[in-house]
Amino acid sequence: MGGEKSLIKSGTVGISHLRQSGPGKNPSMASLIKDTDFELITEIQKSDAKKRVSLGLAIQEAGAVYNIYRNRLGQIVLDPVKAIPAYEAWLFKNKSALASVKRGLAESAAGRTKKLRSFAAHAKA
Repeated sequence: MGGEKSLIKSGTVGISHLRQSGPGKNPSMASLIKDTDFELITEIQKSDAKKRVSLGLAIQEAGAVYNIYRNRLGQIVLDPVKAIPAYEAWLFKNKSALASVKRGLAESAAGRTKKLRSFAAHAKA
């Protein structure tokens, strides 16, 4: 929780906080797992006295941030997340606005753009 408070204090909120998840409100694994092709990285890994497990080769990006899920059998899933600025969180909560932005990005990528006149007259000096 301490790390979560510092993210909020700094004006950055994890995108995972925009889902209806959190302790006690887990998404279904079917919606969480985007690729079921898992690779065995280490066959047997023992936790240390402080219950830590070295992930070593399993982590692809230094400094990565994860949501951690555990089921009743003790199986663990690490779901990588990215943080977004808190002032942009509204977009991910507003489905129609997000759809509009995605539509605009797709149109731009497809080259469906229009040349407009200069907006220089509206700029503040």
